[in-house]
Amino acid sequence: MKLRTTVFIAMVLSSAIACSPSESPVSNSSVDASPDTSVAEAPASSLEVTETNYAHAETARNFRNWVNLGADQKLVHMRELPPRGTAAPTVQMNDDTLYSIAIVEAVNGNVAFSIPVVDVYMAVQVVTEGGHGQHYVVEAGDYDLPVETSFAFLIYRTGTEKGLDASRQAQDQIDSSPLNFGAYELPNYDFEEVEAWTSRLTAETQGKAFSYTFPRTSAEVTDRHQWNLENANGWGGSSPEVGVANVYTNSTFLSADECLSTTFDDPKSKYFTSITAYDQDRYLIDGVRNVNSHSWEPNDDGSITVSFNCGDDSPNNIDTNGQDFSFTMRYYGVSQTVVDGNIAPETTVQ
Repeated sequence: MKLRTTVFIAMVLSSAIACSPSESPVSNSSVDASPDTSVAEAPASSLEVTETNYAHAETARNFRNWVNLGADQKLVHMRELPPRGTAAPTVQMNDDTLYSIAIVEAVNGNVAFSIPVVDVYMAVQVVTEGGHGQHYVVEAGDYDLPVETSFAFLIYRTGTEKGLDASRQAQDQIDSSPLNFGAYELPNYDFEEVEAWTSRLTAETQGKAFSYTFPRTSAEVTDRHQWNLENANGWGGSSPEVGVANVYTNSTFLSADECLSTTFDDPKSKYFTSITAYDQDRYLIDGVRNVNSHSWEPNDDGSITVSFNCGDDSPNNIDTNGQDFSFTMRYYGVSQTVVDGNIAPETTVQ
């Protein structure tokens, strides 16, 4: 999940209104919070964004989005599927879960939270101020986990496999009492400069398939430029862990003017697999829904074909409404077969 905006986010029950990256997005998603604009503007003297600190700067921008919605004071629930286009508070949002967000302060180096027993998918990812998804947990229970920064961003993902009402009911069962809301201070980056970095890095990956590694901690970063590319394309993603966490891959940028498809063996993700189309800036496309393993129709041999702009009679067709696109594969509770690279639908498009 990559959170990205510039000034402040007003989340209201209204139609999504497209805007440029320098404007204030308005979402059609219901959010249980009111915007707070007190931290929206960067100070006059701001930190320079560099190759070394870009991940921290991009993370600060994502934290800011949700501070403006009160997530540093309460658990903020998104009650609808993500809005499309630049109205969204999040670039490359998934279309399979509802989000709940909290920004919490560590106590003695740990953050505490809980996952209730519910009958839909629910996971919590703990993202540090450095942009690292240090933990990804799925099982119900109480957690008290170490983090390497003073504050952490908690991402609750609640599955929609049984419908939105069931998802909302599951969200309502989350106990927020363990969450420690501290006095988060926004670093003084020039967020327009951060946006420019993000745009350049995102553009760099559009001509090839792109795989994410998402190192869990700063000590695990072995290629700084690759790490920056991952933050630009999909901030907030998890590190692969068989049967627990997720793998993400992007296709190349594709034309909407031709019928395309990709066929692959069933990835057998523990929870589910999804295929989602995005525009050039990594936003969801208006009027376009994804395909996932909760509802896709397998071929007779058990393999899966996903079609793009091939018509309603084509297997598992995603119509991008004339919009050129790339697609992202997400494997929730990834299988060893996918981790080993034996299934890669983004590389078999024809």
